[in-house]
Amino acid sequence: MSTEETHAVQERAPQVWPTFRARDARALIRFLVEAFGFEQNVVYGEGDLVHHAELDWPEGGGVMLGSAREGDDGRGLSEPGHFSAYVVTDRPDELHDRAKAAGAEITTELYETDYGSRDFAVRDPEGNHWYFGTYRGAPRRA
Repeated sequence: MSTEETHAVQERAPQVWPTFRARDARALIRFLVEAFGFEQNVVYGEGDLVHHAELDWPEGGGVMLGSAREGDDGRGLSEPGHFSAYVVTDRPDELHDRAKAAGAEITTELYETDYGSRDFAVRDPEGNHWYFGTYRGAPRRA
């Protein structure tokens, strides 16, 4: 991959932030940090309520989440347990073992895809689905 292609991939990754709700956002944040290696950037809220949290993915990008609450304003955020994401990692085997050790429910064991990615899938304690693999997407068209 050329320097220009590497730069484009690095700039592209953090521009989309999947956003979702959690029944116990603080516990889920702890789980995502421990099991998957997300890095807590900011968490705003009081007590058990999380108004807004950002977790960075060390390899680029991240997710935003907050507590599910009565009377949500209909912004279309996914309900607890109805979120899924594909997260790119250069270390799927290591991450698989880390997630398993932290108690993540492995829903698909490590495997090689027919397009050359090494993937696995897990479900977090809230029921969300996380897919991890080495596939970085098709090259961008010029």
